[in-house]
Amino acid sequence: MEQDEQVEFPVAQYLRLRRHIPPLYGVLAVNAAALAFTHRHTAPLFLTLTIPCLLVLACLQRIHVWARPMDPEAIPVAYARRIMRRTTWLGIAMALGFLIWALVLDQYGTAEQKGHVVVFIAATVLACIFCLTHLPSAATAIGVVVVGLFTLYCVAEGGEERIAMAFSIAPVTALILFVIRDSFASFVHLEESRSALIVGRYQAERLEAESASLARTDALTQLPNRRQFFEDMARRLESPGQASPFSIGLLDLDGFKPINDTHGHAQGDRLLQAIGTRIAAVCEGKGAVSRLGGDEFGVIVPAGIDMAQTLMQQVCLAVQEPVELGDTVVSVGASAGVAAYPESGQNANDLFDRADFALYHAKRHARGNCLKFSQEFEKLIRADHLVAAALQTADLQSEVTLAFQPIYDIEQMVPVAVEALARWRSPVAGRVTPEVLMSCAEKLGILRLLTLHLFDQAVASADVLPRHLRMSFNLSAGDLTNPQTVSGILERIDQSGIDPHRLVFEVTENSLISNFDAAVRELQRLRDCGARIALDDFGTGFSTFNSLQRLPLDILKIDKSFADRVTDLACRRVLNGIRSLAASMSLNCVIEGVENEEQLRAVRALGFRFVQGFHLAPPIPLGDVAGLVEV
Repeated sequence: MEQDEQVEFPVAQYLRLRRHIPPLYGVLAVNAAALAFTHRHTAPLFLTLTIPCLLVLACLQRIHVWARPMDPEAIPVAYARRIMRRTTWLGIAMALGFLIWALVLDQYGTAEQKGHVVVFIAATVLACIFCLTHLPSAATAIGVVVVGLFTLYCVAEGGEERIAMAFSIAPVTALILFVIRDSFASFVHLEESRSALIVGRYQAERLEAESASLARTDALTQLPNRRQFFEDMARRLESPGQASPFSIGLLDLDGFKPINDTHGHAQGDRLLQAIGTRIAAVCEGKGAVSRLGGDEFGVIVPAGIDMAQTLMQQVCLAVQEPVELGDTVVSVGASAGVAAYPESGQNANDLFDRADFALYHAKRHARGNCLKFSQEFEKLIRADHLVAAALQTADLQSEVTLAFQPIYDIEQMVPVAVEALARWRSPVAGRVTPEVLMSCAEKLGILRLLTLHLFDQAVASADVLPRHLRMSFNLSAGDLTNPQTVSGILERIDQSGIDPHRLVFEVTENSLISNFDAAVRELQRLRDCGARIALDDFGTGFSTFNSLQRLPLDILKIDKSFADRVTDLACRRVLNGIRSLAASMSLNCVIEGVENEEQLRAVRALGFRFVQGFHLAPPIPLGDVAGLVEV
């Protein structure tokens, strides 16, 4: 920046001279014409006409040169310096020309005319000095040359009056030169201060721009961040009714948490960087990519919802490709949801919420794909709002109950356990699924209250069931991240007197992702009291062997999607692998979702002993469980 301050000053000098030099030449021309006029009858014609005309024309030409229009910002520094050097030498030459002409004229005329010559020389030199204040080298040179030669001329002439005049003009000239030196120093200081102010302002603006950029840039991936994402949306929506249609896509990685836990946060960061680069490459020229936080990314697509869905589906497929992290190769999946303006929402928050809703459904029902927000989803949102309103006023004691689905030992074809499943038939919202009920309770902040109410019912139900039947109870992600919920469960186990060995707490793979370490800690507390832990829906999440080893597990419950395809050779091979893995870890296996006799025969042939599904028994009231046991 120091160089920038230096190069600005010569230009500032030059611009000041452009204001002062044209008037200087004007004064010189007028004074020369006046001096020639007063000597017209006493001096030769060439001294009163020819030479003055040439001098006046020279002045007019210099006025034209200095006064012609010029863009200040387009003036090169080298040009300004060159012109000022030329001005110094040209000024000396012009001063000598006027001085010599005036001294020649001094040889003619009366005493008054000779006095006019002295006034002309004094006035001319003073005008030159003042107008060249911003070029003190030229002012000094002209002052010394003109006054010095005039003084020598007067001494040579020998007149006392002339010598006195010369020696009077000399100190005045010296004083004026001293003053303009101070004035120029003040000008230099002013320009340096101005330059410093400009530089300071530039640096402040640059720092402000850098700070603004940093505030809107994700430090890890160097992509725009959540703040920039919402600002971009807001800019597109600044003129309601005039904003061009566009879509937003939200993408969430599937299986990132286990990789982060297994390989460490440093490798997890490298994976996010690689995924961010990959997403940006797929969306280049098609959409603006941002990292919204964690393993979630957003894309603003200047197109309709169908094109946005196609793009986000391409992104999901690209993300699924393996990523090399040094000597390690890992793979993650991705699910996405898209929403479009103006169909899905009229403001940024509504658009984001609807894209997030579509993403939520993609992760639950179409993992690895992109879903677009539709009218069906709008109906679901309204239903959620209805459920939330109903749950806030619900009488949990009377409205929320349990049904029980038996788990069979198919070697003896007898129930060995029952899974307690929440049932809510609301007078306002009608029948509500357990997933919606628990999700809504978590949003309303009453999940702990609901979980403990259901567990109280499960414990009371277990008390009237045969002692050999175990009771399975489901815990959500919200339960596992709330130590107070687990503490409440342990208190009820202790107070009820139930044998903890009869209890099985079921958790899904996805419920562990949000905070794996906290989930492991709370599950271990439950296991330490004597209860068993089951991993539900196994095979649909992203559990690794390492994460399975870290979990305090006793049972693997294999997702019903495997039972649906159990007749496929490839599926049977996977099931054999899972059974072998479970055996190596001393875990029991339960296959869920067996719905017909063919599936039952197939899982029996594969060596599985414990089965759950509608083919054996659907969820039933507590009173019907005893009948199944007796049978």
